[in-house]
Amino acid sequence: MPSFDIVSKTDLQRVDNAINTAKKELLNRYDLKDEMCAIDLDKKSKILKLEAKQEMAMQTLIDIVLGKFSKQDLDVRLLDLSSEPRPSGRLVLQDIKIKEGIDKETAKKIVTHIKGFNNKLQAAIHEDQVRVTGKKIDDLQDLMANLRAQNFEVPLQFDNFRS
Repeated sequence: MPSFDIVSKTDLQRVDNAINTAKKELLNRYDLKDEMCAIDLDKKSKILKLEAKQEMAMQTLIDIVLGKFSKQDLDVRLLDLSSEPRPSGRLVLQDIKIKEGIDKETAKKIVTHIKGFNNKLQAAIHEDQVRVTGKKIDDLQDLMANLRAQNFEVPLQFDNFRS
């Protein structure tokens, strides 16, 4: 039976490229010259660490990072922007987590969407991915097109297509 996996993966090399270009822009920005701004990427824990002198400069840093992500064709939904900036002495710090994989809640939403879309398709959750099987390849391809149009708050990729 034909099948494929729905995954959410992050290309860390492209993320690193986006962060490096953001650092270069940070050095050239006149409005951030005296703001003591810094951007660091911790690749192991997949956390982006931002620091600035004030909250307005922090928002500018976030805008720079989002712009560089877009230029690298990275989906900005990879970044978990739910954490608030926190004061630490003279600086304002913010940790932004880079999402990897599909969490259980989102996987359940995807499975219920698939069941509502076509009852001939079977979906199962395996760790941080969703496997979809069906009898016809056309049904699977229609589902892929439908899932691309939906917003599940994480970028979705389709992997291991087997016929």
